[in-house]
Amino acid sequence: MAVLVPFAADNPKTRLEKALESAERADFARAMLRDVCETVAATGREPTVLATAPVDVPHPVVVDDRPLTEAVNARLEPPTAVVMADLALATPTAVERLFAPDADVVLAPGLGGGTNAAVVRHDAFAFDYHGVSIRDHRRRAREAGADLATVDSFRLAVDVDEPRDLVEVLLHGNGRGREWLRDAGFDAVATDGRVEARRGR
Repeated sequence: MAVLVPFAADNPKTRLEKALESAERADFARAMLRDVCETVAATGREPTVLATAPVDVPHPVVVDDRPLTEAVNARLEPPTAVVMADLALATPTAVERLFAPDADVVLAPGLGGGTNAAVVRHDAFAFDYHGVSIRDHRRRAREAGADLATVDSFRLAVDVDEPRDLVEVLLHGNGRGREWLRDAGFDAVATDGRVEARRGR
């Protein structure tokens, strides 16, 4: 099964700009990308990075600067899996859960309504990552007449887009992403009954 890992190599993670400078966002995004690729590889499958520009990783890279939906659909030859590059909490066990169902379409929802990972085995299914994509992908699977399975996984549901997501990496991550944040001076701090990521230096 082909496994695509989409990656925005040009100015990645812009929604983290309140927490990280541009160069820092690029370094952190690449740390998470390497974590995700290594996690996929640990399941015995070779990830292919689908990047908007060349990126230095020890895995195959395909460059396509089109928007995410168009780039992924252009390479969607079932069976194909798509695993987003910012799933900093993903583990081989969690990714194996994505591959396990024999359904035509398997979806791993994101916490904010996105689709963080998927497996497609049905020729009539295509992605649409705009808007509330998990809802749209469920509808598209039904319209295609595809059997649908959903993977309920905390580790696949957390994608790192906003500053508030950084605390999840600090608390539950175990790879380069967490190490990068720690080296950059971030720590998980309790404030008013909640925990957030704060930078001490």
